[in-house]
Amino acid sequence: MLNFHKYLAKTSVEDSWGLYVTTVGYSKIREHQPYPVSKDHPNTHRFTWNKGRILNDYYIVFISKGSGVFETAHQEASTVNEGSCFLLFPGTWHRYKPLSKIGWEEYWIGFNGFYPQHLMESDFFNKKNPVIHVGLNESLLMAFHDLIGTIKTAAPGYHQLIAGFALQIISQVYTASVYKKENINDALQYISKAKFLLQEALESDVSMTAIAKQLMVSYSKFRKDFKQVTGMSPNQYHLELRLGKASELLRASNLPVIEVADQTGFETLFYFSRIFKKKFNVSPREYRQLHRTTQHAAY
Repeated sequence: MLNFHKYLAKTSVEDSWGLYVTTVGYSKIREHQPYPVSKDHPNTHRFTWNKGRILNDYYIVFISKGSGVFETAHQEASTVNEGSCFLLFPGTWHRYKPLSKIGWEEYWIGFNGFYPQHLMESDFFNKKNPVIHVGLNESLLMAFHDLIGTIKTAAPGYHQLIAGFALQIISQVYTASVYKKENINDALQYISKAKFLLQEALESDVSMTAIAKQLMVSYSKFRKDFKQVTGMSPNQYHLELRLGKASELLRASNLPVIEVADQTGFETLFYFSRIFKKKFNVSPREYRQLHRTTQHAAY
């Protein structure tokens, strides 16, 4: 995924809804790369490590890869690793950055409204303990991907849709903070990480041998355990994810079919069309037309 960020204006409709999203983004910070990366953030959101900053909304930052340092007015500087989320509260000074020799990948969402104010200021979350280990949580990653995809598409009414994703993300983080996954056996734990890595790689074809090496198991064991847990091979699982993403893009965007193919890791339009038709029994163009006809008929 390419680096992305979006800041959203609030209207009276979003305010009345009770939960609205103010910003969403994703950044991949490589080793020894300056941080923050982008200079085109609003002045209210820019910061340096020396000065830190104070924001006016609630934020959840999810570190999907790498390590860094996080500090607030209520918590001393501490290391945050992949699989960690940290919370930012309105009016609370904070600063954070990836470790220069490692880098990190971060997803974030900013939100506000009377409903999240109730959740974030109650006993559900704690300013003095803002770091929550969620693990390589596939559901959380999918929620962020869906959130970013919905914003990019910007279909009518999308502000209410992304408010739903915001609540889903808040719920995922809270659930992880309460129900620790301490009793998961080793096989299931590393397969969960594998599923997370495959979910992150929807835009490319990946080497399952490389995935197995990253997980420090042999490919034969990886394939056997993965199929036992999910009911399908790693390659088939990844293909299903990519086709699911492609079908979503065809339904919800006006991207050319060749661009949909490219964004889901298919090297040629011909190969994409053949695989898609095998799965859905219609071509990508026919699939798009069919779903748009169905949507129009509903009104």
